[in-house]
Amino acid sequence: MRLDLSENAKRVLEARYLEKDEDAQVIETPGEMFERVARHVAAAEKVFDWKTKPGAYEERYLDLMTSLSFLPNSPTLMNAGRRLGQLSACFVLPVEDNLESIFETLKYTALIHKSGGGTGFSFSRVRPKNDVVATTSGIASGPVAFMRIFNTSTTIIKQGGTRRGANMGVLRVDHPDIEEFIQVKKDPSELQSFNLSAGMTDDFMKAIIKGGNHLLINPRSGKVAGKVHATELFDRIVQSAWESGEPGLLFLDRINRDNPTPSLGAIECTNPCGEQPLLPYESCNLGSINLVKMLCQGPAKPEIDWDKLRETVHLAVRFLDDVIEVNHFPIPEIERMTRANRKIGLGIMGFAHLLILMGIRYGSEESVRAAEEIMGFITREAHTASQSLAQERGAFPNFQISTLANKGGKPLRNASVTTIAPTGSLSIIAGCSSGIEPVFAAAYTRVTADGMELNELDPVYCTLLADQKPEAFNKELFVTALDLAPGKHVEIQAAFQRHTDNAVSKTINFPTHISAEEMKETLMLAHELGCKGITIYRDNSRACQVIRCGLNKPC
Repeated sequence: MRLDLSENAKRVLEARYLEKDEDAQVIETPGEMFERVARHVAAAEKVFDWKTKPGAYEERYLDLMTSLSFLPNSPTLMNAGRRLGQLSACFVLPVEDNLESIFETLKYTALIHKSGGGTGFSFSRVRPKNDVVATTSGIASGPVAFMRIFNTSTTIIKQGGTRRGANMGVLRVDHPDIEEFIQVKKDPSELQSFNLSAGMTDDFMKAIIKGGNHLLINPRSGKVAGKVHATELFDRIVQSAWESGEPGLLFLDRINRDNPTPSLGAIECTNPCGEQPLLPYESCNLGSINLVKMLCQGPAKPEIDWDKLRETVHLAVRFLDDVIEVNHFPIPEIERMTRANRKIGLGIMGFAHLLILMGIRYGSEESVRAAEEIMGFITREAHTASQSLAQERGAFPNFQISTLANKGGKPLRNASVTTIAPTGSLSIIAGCSSGIEPVFAAAYTRVTADGMELNELDPVYCTLLADQKPEAFNKELFVTALDLAPGKHVEIQAAFQRHTDNAVSKTINFPTHISAEEMKETLMLAHELGCKGITIYRDNSRACQVIRCGLNKPC
């Protein structure tokens, strides 16, 4: 088996993915890892049809991964066919307004982090700081205090023994403690295992535009606890994001307009990178298609091989549905919810490299059209694949109470099918640009989640340079993250969101000199264009930056 892996890909695989013995020595090759994953996932085929020969799908899954055309999320690569057996990346857990619930959730969080998953929490149901606690005649600690407890637990538990876990913390913008929440990470030592997002509502966004007041509601009593001027509160959110990159924003009403099972409750949170909105106790397994591998040589330049992309989408959807079947879930509640809705998240990586190879400038109108065409095609084919699986295996159990059934749609095997993840480590393994991000630079230093420092030369840049095509890396084509106007970043994200079931992970990069007012305009644009959330980062706004232009620049 020949694998075309870069040296950085080999380093990442050895550090995090390949099996090790009791002395922490690697005892597995990358090829053996892919064989292990293919064998384990294909075993699900026997569950649905005892006549099926899993070996046929094992070979197809193996080819899918070893060709680097598609890779599943990290926990699947790490844990499939091994003792832990937990294969999902994304989890959301409930945080109710009582100590029993909070500490039960803390226990579940530890189990998920140990198994390689990331967790999201909405703390919006927790009563505000200094509120009454009738059972003890005391006063409440508030959401941020409990977040600190979760953060401490996370820092001492490593995922699969390799890296610390990641959390998403959400607080609604109408919670009385919203100002403490949005200010907390101005101190860089605070909540280092958390990404923070303010839960925005349509009413709040309208109040910003109108310049009106915004009510704060005590979640314990449901009564008004105060009011603030909406524009002033939003300005403070923007200023904090300008200074530290946090909080990001989640547009909760926009998310819930796509909630396929609203009768089971509202979606209040996402996974740590924001691409997977989930109900409490839901989990989701993700996978990404490497778009560079979907190119073929056309008459004048590379073009998309739509037949190959269609075949890859259908096989990847089957793979991800099989993952649900062979998964070892960390707690029974998660298994019940996940199997009832069977959400999967098929996405892409290598979009920026695809554009460069096709001669399209990232951020141009042509690139926006390409985003819509590609993701529209993938989601349509993914839905067709899920419908075919529903005919074979049955629809997801909650289909009849879903909006899909209410709209008279064909039964689907999966309540949602497409997601766009950041693909940090996966894109290193696949040797392509991350997710839907533009290339960061021709040469850059990346610090991985487990502290590994990687010097990277963009592979497409190097290929074009070797082919003596200097026109391909001028500012007209080899556009980098900081070359791009923030609004163009948002337009690309919105284009993908229009054709994605779940949500889209994308960082909106700002140059160091950007003003807070310009950042505010970008955040408003994200809401206007229908994004489900937005992650922003102003260059050099943190002392330790995970990716920097140039080589050999450690934190």
